[in-house]
Amino acid sequence: MANTMYQRDILSTKDLSLENIQHILDTASKLKQHPVSNLIKDKIIAQCFFEPSTRTRLSFESAALRLGGHVLGFSSDENLSIKKGETLHDTIKVVSEYADLIVIRHTREGAARLAAEISDKPVINAGDGANQHPTQALVDLFTINECQKRLDGLSIALVGDLKYGRTIHSFAEICMLFDVRLYLVSPEILTLPEPICDILKKQGIRFSFHRSIEEVIPKIDILYMTRIQQERFSQAEYQLVKDHYILTPEHLHHAKSNLKILHPLPRLNEIVTGVDATPYAHYFNQAANAVYVRQALLALLLNEQLP
Repeated sequence: MANTMYQRDILSTKDLSLENIQHILDTASKLKQHPVSNLIKDKIIAQCFFEPSTRTRLSFESAALRLGGHVLGFSSDENLSIKKGETLHDTIKVVSEYADLIVIRHTREGAARLAAEISDKPVINAGDGANQHPTQALVDLFTINECQKRLDGLSIALVGDLKYGRTIHSFAEICMLFDVRLYLVSPEILTLPEPICDILKKQGIRFSFHRSIEEVIPKIDILYMTRIQQERFSQAEYQLVKDHYILTPEHLHHAKSNLKILHPLPRLNEIVTGVDATPYAHYFNQAANAVYVRQALLALLLNEQLP
């Protein structure tokens, strides 16, 4: 298969075709089954994390190192010249001279797209405000395909903060390329943004709104839990919704045998630790799969041809 991903930016799930996605997932599967240690030998990956991250940053770093690459960068903006007044434009312009690819996370929506306009190197969006997190959506798809052996004909519940959760926004949009049924479970003030709902309707994706986990559990193949995004809104709002959904083993008594629970992590209290021991828990497998998907992205973006 020709590598149409070479030197591409990964900014939004809307930028990816079904063919692109399949190519990424196939490459991730091959790298998981048959590791290759030199696909980006001597390439330098810059990790520009203006916002805190654990799994995304470390999984990208692990992916780069496992492929023979090198990593430089920062995990917050505390010690950057941006504190002296340097613009994002100038920071990205300089980093582009030091690296072969940039992974950026920023608090501001649209920051990754701006970085891609500035840089002559490929840019991967690792989360921009409450907007997008496209590589997490690819990790989610890879994990679902692995545990369910298909991506079409599934019923999926998205639970929690659907308004501010960028992982949810990216995942909902990537679902438009597949035959899925969505159950949207959230407090009324945290429902999925109307523009995304409108696009789902136009694409013929069936979805419905719900207020409780109990009413959807018996119907679904995937339960996608998310945390309330405390950093995205006021403390008063957070106090109103912070304990709205807490998944316990008791919720799973009427679950389908093939149900798997996903969560992009970190979790707060929305999944009690007792769920971890059930056969439905799959969020740590999901976190592990992040390395293979991000390996695939680095390999595809930095190699004109793959062996």
